[in-house]
Amino acid sequence: MSQEPPVQIIRSRNRTKTASARMVEGTLVVRVPAGISKEEEQRLVRELMPRVLRKVHRAQGKLPDLKHRAADLNRRYFGGKLKVREVKWVTNQRHRFGSCTPSTGTIRISDRVAAMPGWVLDYVLVHELAHLLQANHSPTFWKLVARYPLTERARGYLIAVGLEGEGEPGDLGDFQADGA
Repeated sequence: MSQEPPVQIIRSRNRTKTASARMVEGTLVVRVPAGISKEEEQRLVRELMPRVLRKVHRAQGKLPDLKHRAADLNRRYFGGKLKVREVKWVTNQRHRFGSCTPSTGTIRISDRVAAMPGWVLDYVLVHELAHLLQANHSPTFWKLVARYPLTERARGYLIAVGLEGEGEPGDLGDFQADGA
């Protein structure tokens, strides 16, 4: 999702509160209420564009293959010993990047991560894989995550985009495993 499409804004007197966006022949068409400010218009475009692009990429099958990526990370950082039953993209995680259910070996990754650099996706996967061994954010858990050499860089990236807590590892601002 590196290249942004052209944007067409349509101001509508019929709209009073809502905005919508969709792709039309390679152009992002955003419909907004006629009376909003230019600043609010641009905020809506920034908010809606990633959602629409993720939907388009998902429909085109362009999201990275999580199963193979997680298997490679399992081999590299966990000796291939983790039992992962399912790794999948999900669209319903607005406040997390990933979640893990250790009892079933299921990992879910928010489709928002698809728009981030690959090394950030790898960090999110390693983080969730580590929950298969430690269903918490203990020091032992963070030692497992630190096997991934770009952990601090990825956490910094997530902090910079406002999506991970700035405190110590384990603060509630970062990932949470189901039941942890």
